[in-house]
Amino acid sequence: MSRKTNFVFKVVQVVSWIIFVGLCIQAGGFIFNTVFTLLLNPAGASKFWTEVDLAALYHLNQSHYVTLTVLMCIVVVLKAVLFYHIVLVFHSKKIDLAQPFNQFLRKFIDLVATISFGIGLFSLWGAGFTKNLIQDGLQMPHVADLSFGGGDVWWFMSVILLVIGQIIKKGIEMQQENELTI
Repeated sequence: MSRKTNFVFKVVQVVSWIIFVGLCIQAGGFIFNTVFTLLLNPAGASKFWTEVDLAALYHLNQSHYVTLTVLMCIVVVLKAVLFYHIVLVFHSKKIDLAQPFNQFLRKFIDLVATISFGIGLFSLWGAGFTKNLIQDGLQMPHVADLSFGGGDVWWFMSVILLVIGQIIKKGIEMQQENELTI
């Protein structure tokens, strides 16, 4: 592996770690604030984790508050899981650029595509739920502030990754045929 490629891998690994840690902190904050608000202090809804004001929703209907915050938690936890697997790939060092098409890479691409689909699903669900609350006349924060932005982009990414997974599957077959003929 060239020095430039090695440097790029190290930079991507460090950035992945930073994003992973940030998402873990955000997920922990969402989960803690949800539990804290429900069990100890209802005033916590007015200053949710990212200074989002969900007090109106909490006082209107606690089950809607729980639904929205659980969807927020699921989206952020799935994002953290996604970056956890990315960090694991760099840590395991199973990516071999001499033999780039292997079962490990195909399974990784399929896993990332599945997680991306889940993030898109729950993001769109949360965005739709928020939109319905706004249509009912409730003052709600912007969808992006609730971590629901870009659900369609996550679905688009999962489709692209599924296509790439199929290309890698074909590459594995061709690579195995070449090994047999040599």
